[in-house]
Amino acid sequence: MNHQPSQKPAINPLKFCDPYVTAKGEARAQVALMALETLWINTGTLCNITCANCYIESSPRNDALSYISAAEVAAFLNEAAASHLPLRDVGFTGGEPFMNPEFLVMLEDTLRRGLRTLALTNAMKPMMNQATGLLALQEKYGDGLTLRVSLDHPDAAIHDAERGAGSFERTLEGLRFLAEHGFRLHIAGRAAFGAGDDAKLRADFAALFAAHGIPVNTADPVAMMLFPEMDATADVPEISTACWGILDKSPDSLMCASARMVVKRKGAARPAVLACTLLAYDPQFELGATLAEASRPVALNHPHCAKFCVLGGATCSR
Repeated sequence: MNHQPSQKPAINPLKFCDPYVTAKGEARAQVALMALETLWINTGTLCNITCANCYIESSPRNDALSYISAAEVAAFLNEAAASHLPLRDVGFTGGEPFMNPEFLVMLEDTLRRGLRTLALTNAMKPMMNQATGLLALQEKYGDGLTLRVSLDHPDAAIHDAERGAGSFERTLEGLRFLAEHGFRLHIAGRAAFGAGDDAKLRADFAALFAAHGIPVNTADPVAMMLFPEMDATADVPEISTACWGILDKSPDSLMCASARMVVKRKGAARPAVLACTLLAYDPQFELGATLAEASRPVALNHPHCAKFCVLGGATCSR
C-alpha cells in the first residue's frame, strides 16, 4: 500500500503574493478574531524523532523555536485573565512538548487556572521520562488534561515509514500506559494514509485500540482527528471573499477566528503571538508581542489557509 499523498501540480507563483488581492484580482478573504477561546503554546521545535513530513520541521536538531519558559507562558495567561478574554482552552504543541524542562510546570499552571488543557505528544521516551509528574497531575486534575497522541496509521509499517523504525511500538507502549492510568486520550492520524477511505481507516484504528485496551472513540472527529497533508508547494485555490458564499462556509469556523499561538524564536528577547499553529515561520502571520496586539484580522494568504482550514475543514483545536 502506498501511504504517500499523490503528487500535486506545482503552485502558481503568482498566488499568495498579496495579502489583500488574489492572483485573479479578487479581494482576498480575511478572518477577524471573534473571541480568543483557545491559546496554543509552542513549547519548542526540538523533538526526539525526525518525521518524513513534519509541517513545522521538528527534529532533534531544529531549535528554530526555542524552549519557552513557564514564566513566559504565565504572562500570556495573566494578560488573558486581566483583559477578561473568554479563554477556555490551552493547547501545547512542539516539537515534542515533554522535552521542554518546564513543561509540567506549564501544565500545572493552566490546570490550576481551570483551563481545559490539551497536550500533543508522540507518547514516547520524553513523555515516559516525566511519568511520575504526569501521574501526579492526573490524580489532581483528572479529565482537565487531554493528551492527543500522534499515531499516523494503525499499521506499524506505514506509521514507521513516516516516523522511523520502531516508533509505532514505542508510541503504542505509551498509549497503553496512559490508558491504564485513566488519562483522557485523543489521537491524531493522517487522512492521506487512509487512501481516501476515512471510514475504513477509523475502523482499523478502532480494532487496534480495542485489542490493546485503549479507550478512544474513533468515530468521534475530535477524539480521532484525521489531518489532511500540508504541502505548501502544491497548487490550491486562493480564498477570496466571494468563497464564503460559494462554499457556504463562515469565516468564524476557522481556527484564526478563535485561536492564536505563542512561540519563542531562537535568539528573540521575548515570545511572539502568531495567527495559528500551522504557520510558524512565515513573518506575515506574526501578529505582535501581546494578545491585544494579535487581535487584528488575518489575511488568508497561504496555501495552508486554503487546503487545511477552508477546503480541508480541519482544525487543531477541540
